[in-house]
Amino acid sequence: MDLLISGGTVVTMDAEFRVIEDGAVAIEGDTIKAVGKRAELEPRARGAKIIDSSTALVTPGMINGHAHAAMSLFRGVAEDHSLNDWLQRYIFPAEANNVTEEFVFWGTRLGVLEMLRGGITTYADMYYFEDVVAQVTKEAGMRGVLGQTVVDFPAPDHKTPAAALAYAGTFIDRWTGDPLITPAIAPHSIYTVSTENLKKAAALARSKGAPILIHLAEAPFESELSRKKYGASPVAYLDQIGVLGPDVVAAHSVWVDAIDISTLVRHGVGTIHNPSSNMKLASGVMPVVDLLAAGEPVGLATDSAASNNNQDLFQEMNIAAKLQKVTRMDPRALPARQTVEMATIGGARAMHMDKKIGSLEPGKQADLILINTNATHSTPMYNVYSQLVYALNAHDVRTVVIGGKIVMENRVMMTMDKPAILAKAHEYQKKVAASLVEARVL
Repeated sequence: MDLLISGGTVVTMDAEFRVIEDGAVAIEGDTIKAVGKRAELEPRARGAKIIDSSTALVTPGMINGHAHAAMSLFRGVAEDHSLNDWLQRYIFPAEANNVTEEFVFWGTRLGVLEMLRGGITTYADMYYFEDVVAQVTKEAGMRGVLGQTVVDFPAPDHKTPAAALAYAGTFIDRWTGDPLITPAIAPHSIYTVSTENLKKAAALARSKGAPILIHLAEAPFESELSRKKYGASPVAYLDQIGVLGPDVVAAHSVWVDAIDISTLVRHGVGTIHNPSSNMKLASGVMPVVDLLAAGEPVGLATDSAASNNNQDLFQEMNIAAKLQKVTRMDPRALPARQTVEMATIGGARAMHMDKKIGSLEPGKQADLILINTNATHSTPMYNVYSQLVYALNAHDVRTVVIGGKIVMENRVMMTMDKPAILAKAHEYQKKVAASLVEARVL
């Protein structure tokens, strides 16, 4: 073995949900070689680097199923608005005035830095200049499912949908087969992309074997528009035009009924819950319990820092569990273990990657995190899942390993220059604020 994580409480998230006290994870190259007791594996670690994980939980890396990393530079620019108002009056104009390749480069760096420091090892992204996003993500040593956005109106990177589709094809060709980057295409939504272009995006993705990322059934205005324009719910409409399939990852899926849920399950679509963003924009509450009961794979996500306003998946676990309980008036709804599952192996299923990541099992990619449990807010501990959802937070993550490589150790970043990234973010804050004042948006 090359690396041994030894002495902690290993939360495997495997089919048996094994929790191994005084456990160890052996890594060879980018792959998990063995998971078991420290006493069994440590004697076999001759020549390997050993990381002491005592006073820590060792869990699979967290999976952020929907984000817009570069939008971290828009954190807080427009607050307390509905989704449509927030997009049309504030975000789209701010993007038109500010988003360039350099903006995406530094914004993605800021977003990725925040995610890594919070224990997120894989994320799905949907934005512009996605080739830049891929370069930053790979340099950071992070795993990404990265979707080039397609919209019908002029975007910061391409002025026509045809140009965006052409770019997406080249982007997919360039990154297919990369060990960390899974290129995808991301038609934004049914309200920003025409039927013709939704079909073209899906056809392009399928011709290249790439995933399709899309916002779906996020807010009431979208459902109303769909029923008025197409005579069907957003889910039914995408079914009718042939977009749905086992390669689709649908973010939000808030406004879905029993028939919609059945359609999603039948097509093998993965769905992603964004509780903080949906609450903040008053978009609604995803029926997570109903989706899971129907057999729908549901992951968890932060959405962008512009609508959240952070990239903390521990916070999302906490809110997701409590939101289902209070909405359904049932304290048993979405228990802690099921919530952790959404942030790990469940998220991997939703993103169609569960054969590769999401649990600590031999043969899977060595993506794992060490979470400190020796703080006042996390002592004592009786149940690991309860602790992860209700007590621990992103700042408790002390070490991050992705594909067998250490990207953060004892809170020290190995792959990113934190001071430089923060300094650049402060520069952009001044530029963005000035542009918003000039455009009378701020």
